[in-house]
Amino acid sequence: MRWIWIDKFLEFRSGQFARAMKNLTLAEDYLHDHYPGYPVMPASLIIEGLAQTGGILVGEAGGFAEKVVLAKIPRAEFFGVACAGDQLIYEVTLTDLRSEGAVVEAKAYLDGQLLAEAEIVFAHLDNSRANQIFGPKNFVFTQQLLGVLDLSKAQARAREQAATAPDSSNGQP
Repeated sequence: MRWIWIDKFLEFRSGQFARAMKNLTLAEDYLHDHYPGYPVMPASLIIEGLAQTGGILVGEAGGFAEKVVLAKIPRAEFFGVACAGDQLIYEVTLTDLRSEGAVVEAKAYLDGQLLAEAEIVFAHLDNSRANQIFGPKNFVFTQQLLGVLDLSKAQARAREQAATAPDSSNGQP
């Protein structure tokens, strides 16, 4: 099973920036064990949410032509904890994109305050070779995760169309 650590993309600028949201609820099993009586999202899962946001940004910038894998996290700092009932906002900026990989600066916010920041490095792998090494389910952009991006894009188009549609409330066709 592959867990998705993004509920919705709030903003997506191709090849530049992505903002995503994650709601923490007691419906998520990991919160019952970490820590019993004080449900805290593990820091590693905050990093995973940032990496999923960044991985989609990197993959989309290259037209999803290659697989994107998390290569390393040179730096990560945490300034607090996120608990059940909280909403995290992930902001990721693409700072370097090359044929062999990419680097992003990633930040997580809780109630408008900086909760975590990290530098994340991704590597690009040729699709045919990547599947031989890792198998198809070990990559950032699974169909399920890409569905989150597709849904966000569809919602943005619907809002755009609603904003430009003629006003029918005045009785005019």
